[in-house]
Amino acid sequence: MKRREFITLMGVAAAPSFLWPLAARAQQTDRVRRVGVLMGPANNALGQSWARAFREELARLGWTEGRTIAVDVRWGEGRSERYTEIAAEFVRLKVDVIVTSSTPAAAAAMKATSTIPIVFMSTGDPVGTGLVTSLARPGANATGLSNQTSDIGGKRVALLRELFPSLRRLAILVHADNVAAMLDMHEVQAVASTLGLEVATLEIRSAEDIAPAFEALKGPALGLYVVADPLMNSNAVRINTLALIAHLPTIYGFREYVETGGLISYGSDNSDQFRGAAHYVDKILRGAKPSDLPVIAAPTSTVASLAAKVTTATIPIVFGIGEDPVRLGLVASLARPGGNATGINYFSQEVDAKRLGLLHELVPKAVRIAVLLNPANVTIAETTLRDVQEAAPRHRAANPCPQR
Repeated sequence: MKRREFITLMGVAAAPSFLWPLAARAQQTDRVRRVGVLMGPANNALGQSWARAFREELARLGWTEGRTIAVDVRWGEGRSERYTEIAAEFVRLKVDVIVTSSTPAAAAAMKATSTIPIVFMSTGDPVGTGLVTSLARPGANATGLSNQTSDIGGKRVALLRELFPSLRRLAILVHADNVAAMLDMHEVQAVASTLGLEVATLEIRSAEDIAPAFEALKGPALGLYVVADPLMNSNAVRINTLALIAHLPTIYGFREYVETGGLISYGSDNSDQFRGAAHYVDKILRGAKPSDLPVIAAPTSTVASLAAKVTTATIPIVFGIGEDPVRLGLVASLARPGGNATGINYFSQEVDAKRLGLLHELVPKAVRIAVLLNPANVTIAETTLRDVQEAAPRHRAANPCPQR
C-alpha cells in the first residue's frame, strides 16, 4: 500500500472530517494547542526525520507551529525511566495531546495520565499489551497505529528461511523490558519451532549488552531476528555492524535498519506512522475523542539491502535497486555481472538525464532547477543529485539546488 493511500485510509477510518477542505482546516482556535511527542529512541538523524514527518503533516493539515500549535519533542533513548520522566513532564506542562512512538513509551504515558489524549504508534499488539480494549473501540484516552508485530513475526521468520533454505538455527535479539517485544519473541519462537529451527534467545536490557550477545552466537547455519524496539533503533548501526562482521543473515522489523546497512526488513514505515499520527492529533484537537477513533494497522512492506552481497558470497542474489550496481560494487559490469548477484537497475544515470532533458523541453527558459530529495535515503539522494548535476550542463542549467 502506498503512503498516500495509507494516510487517506487512516483518515477516513478515523473520522469523516478528514475529507474537509484544507482551507476549512486552517480555521483554528485562538489558543495555541500544545502537543508533547515522546520519542522512543535517542536523538539522532533517523529520529529527527520521523519528527520532521510529523511536523510537516501537521502543517499540511492547516496547523502553523508557533501560531496555532506548539510541538515539544523529547527523546526517551530507549530507557524506561526516561519514558516515565518525560510523560510526567508533559502532564505538568498540561499538553493537549501526548504522542508516543513505542509500546513502553505509550504505557508510561497512560500510567501518567488518564485524561490527556494519547496517540501511540510503532506499538506491537495494543490489545495484548493492554493499551486498548479493542482495535475498533479503544476505550480510555489512547488510540493510534499498530505495527501488527505479533501477527507478522512469523512471516519474517518464514521470509528469512525462504531466502536462506540452509538455515537451521535462529537467534532472537530482544529487549527484555519491552512487553510488546517479548510478545513478538514468543510468536517468533512458536513459528520457528514449526519450521524445525533451533531457537536461541538473547535478552538484553541496555546497549552494553549487545556486543556480549553477539559474542555468544557461535556455530553454522545461524540466522538472527532482531525484535523492533527503541533500544534496538538507537543502536541500529552497532547491531548491523556486528551482524555483518559475523556474516549473519538478519531480519528486522523496520526499513530504517536496512537504510543503515541491515540485510532485510519486513514491517511498516515509521515516517508514514508519524504522518498518520498527525491525523489523529488533528482529529483530537478538533474535538474527537480517542475512545471513538479506531486503532489502524500500519501497512507492511519488504525492503532488502545491499548488505546481502556482504552477508553471503554463495547464495544467488537478484536485486532491484535505484543506484548504479557497478558503482556500488555489486557487479563487475552490467553485461557480465560476475559473482553471485544480478538484477534490475530501474533508475540509471541515463534515466535521470532524460528526465532533465524532458523538463528542459517543457520549460526551455529554465536556467536553475531544484532537486527534491529524501534525506532518510542517503544513497539514492546522493546518486540522484550527482547524476542530475552531471547532466545539467548539457541542458544549460545551472548547478541544481538540492532541497531536502
